Amino acid sequence: MTAGRVTVGAVHAAALLLTLTALAATLWHGLDESGNAVAFGLLIALGELTRRGAPPDDREPAPLATAGSLGYALLGQNGGETTTHGVLQTIAVVVTAGLAGAVPHVARGRGPHLDHMARRILTVGFAALCFQPLYNAGTLTAHLGQGPSYALFLLLLLLLTALCDAVLAALLHRAREAARGAPPRTAGTPVPYGPLLRDELRALLGIGSAVCATGAVMALGVAAAGLWALPVFAVPLLLAQVSFRRYAAVRTTNRETIASLARATEVAGCTPPGHARRVAALSRAVGRELGLSGHKLAVLEYAALMHDIGQLSLVDPVPGGATALLPADEQRRIALLGGAVVRQTGVPAAVAVVVERQADPYREQPLPARIVRAVNAYDDLAAGSAGGGLDALEHLRLGTARDYHPEVVESLARVLARGGVAPAPPG
Repeated sequence: MTAGRVTVGAVHAAALLLTLTALAATLWHGLDESGNAVAFGLLIALGELTRRGAPPDDREPAPLATAGSLGYALLGQNGGETTTHGVLQTIAVVVTAGLAGAVPHVARGRGPHLDHMARRILTVGFAALCFQPLYNAGTLTAHLGQGPSYALFLLLLLLLTALCDAVLAALLHRAREAARGAPPRTAGTPVPYGPLLRDELRALLGIGSAVCATGAVMALGVAAAGLWALPVFAVPLLLAQVSFRRYAAVRTTNRETIASLARATEVAGCTPPGHARRVAALSRAVGRELGLSGHKLAVLEYAALMHDIGQLSLVDPVPGGATALLPADEQRRIALLGGAVVRQTGVPAAVAVVVERQADPYREQPLPARIVRAVNAYDDLAAGSAGGGLDALEHLRLGTARDYHPEVVESLARVLARGGVAPAPPG
């Protein structure tokens, strides 16, 4: 068993143990303030029911459910009356409501992703553990009262909770990458943690901050006005979730359009089947290894998908589609033709710049162009060499004095040592 699988298993086991303890304690002692539990449970179930059914790498597929969970964890009063539900009941309600809301998704074969469930259980448990004992003991109200200082404390606690969730999410992502097929002999080349954590922290500025703020406002609103405050504060986040779903659908459509354009070179017989997807997947892995994230990583992936599109403008096709074997002047001409085509597609101009500059001398290239050039050459050379990837990598290392950036080549070698990426399906 790899270290990645051990990490994932440990996180899931911790969440499961906490869940079983919470359910057992709640069943034994019964529900405190069942009205509060039912109201927040319905809100969490609604949030889970309206989740996007997103792939595992979506950071927050059910923001309303998460906000409701955090609101219940930080609930100290209901209409001026002190609550007593405690930490374990908070976790039990969050888990039960989340599973209830996931039933229709499971029926359609889109069950909740275990990593997201484990993260929600552990982070909500962390928030409740930091808040409920202090509030129930009277420590918070004695020192902070119920004014601005109390609200500020809730926001600071939610910020700390969000940071813990980001650390946990990056850890699980890293573990998943490490468990995706790296052979035992390469255990000393782990996936870099820093870029993954930066991605998660950057996400806090978007939907993450909205979720945390809504959770705090729910707790404060119910404390002042009772449970009727829940729908008032839930509706804006629900509407924002619907809008974000539409944005995500547009983004997915754009990516599928770019992938279809990239396949045009394969359909025309200019490049081997799967070449563009292999270069894109490997370029993304190398880019993450070198610290790229967010928008820069997306630009790199799009440019890698479309890096050969200039071949469609050639009268005579390149033998085997292997541009890495052409003279430098011919490589630059094809790159410029490709950049001109990309600029007509409506994708960001930064993508066209990478495509245009992929054949420039590496000392003059931006980092994404260096990556695309090296990875494209690796795929071209590995396909045409009897020694496969080893010979191709050695060729790249010998070319670091002139054609390929040494750091990019070594990053590519580390990615390949971990098992590379999942191979693209043929055709």
